[in-house]
Amino acid sequence: MRAILLLWLLAIGDSKPYEPINAMDYMSNYDTMMADRPASRRGLDRPASRWGDDDNDIDDDDDDDDEDCPSGCQCFPHVVQCSDKGLISIPEKIPEDTRMIDLQNNDITDIKENDFKGLKDLYALFLINNKLSSIHPKAFKDLGRLRLLYLSYNLLTQVPANLPPNILELRFHENRISRVQKEAFKGLRSLNVLELGANPLANSGIELGAFDGVATLYLGISEAKLTAVPKDLPSSMTELQLDYNKISKVEIEDFKRFKNLQRLSLGFNQIKSVENGSLASIPNVREIHLENNKLRKVPPGLSSLRYLQVMFLHGNKINYVGVNDFCPSRDSDKKSQYSSISLFANPVRYWNIPPTTFRCVAGSRGVQLASNFRRK
Repeated sequence: MRAILLLWLLAIGDSKPYEPINAMDYMSNYDTMMADRPASRRGLDRPASRWGDDDNDIDDDDDDDDEDCPSGCQCFPHVVQCSDKGLISIPEKIPEDTRMIDLQNNDITDIKENDFKGLKDLYALFLINNKLSSIHPKAFKDLGRLRLLYLSYNLLTQVPANLPPNILELRFHENRISRVQKEAFKGLRSLNVLELGANPLANSGIELGAFDGVATLYLGISEAKLTAVPKDLPSSMTELQLDYNKISKVEIEDFKRFKNLQRLSLGFNQIKSVENGSLASIPNVREIHLENNKLRKVPPGLSSLRYLQVMFLHGNKINYVGVNDFCPSRDSDKKSQYSSISLFANPVRYWNIPPTTFRCVAGSRGVQLASNFRRK
């Protein structure tokens, strides 16, 4: 069941993290969420209404009058929904059996020490699009079962201290974080998805040891101020997104630690060169994005990547494609055929590319070609 939960998280993680989420989508995945709970508690307190018997449905018109529901919010079994309410602080009297709190699109400026006191069963906390600038170091002390924490679209300048230890998905997209301090994520050994994109984060702002002990599978630092691939990222990653930065080159040391990497996104940077041997360090990669950069040739080493299926190179300055740039000389060396190679919006004369160049591509539509030159 943990594998199912991870696939669900990664599917959500592939969507744009700064868009407001629909909490009802998470409610519909209640069974998946509860699969991660201890077996001794699983199924003993399953709510009625949306996830139980139809005859126990809640009348929404009475939610605001429920003395067990925070003022101005709507309450469902184990769910408190307070989005778009103009709140300036965390509401009081949140029921202790709450597992999901939706506080999106409010004007909350800070989180105090006791705002979530006693919420030991809380699973998901959504604070997207508020005005958060400070979080008390002990604000999460009771949230030992918290798995999803969304803090995107706020005014935070640093990663909060003492994050819940069992967190699975953590999002800080579009804040004002310019520094990730040493051991910022210490103890988060269950963390699978970490989103830090759209922050003014430069290479110098990532302190050595910032990701020590983290087994993150997905890491996003797109739309930041990176000028090179950071050297101290989690070695466990299967997906790394660094699009829309100012990275100018890929060096042989950049990916040596990431043997499990399967998806690499470096589109919309300023990359002029990929050092020979750089991509050989990620032998299990399935998908590489290098579109909209300044490459003048196909990156070396693609033909040695046995499982590579998607290669985006459109919008570069590539003017030549060699017959062995994508495919190995022996067919048996390629374990997975390409499903997509994009080379459009490059100055290469596509009619000069030998057809055998794409001998390891599945189907006639697997290659997208175009030219900036016209026949005269």
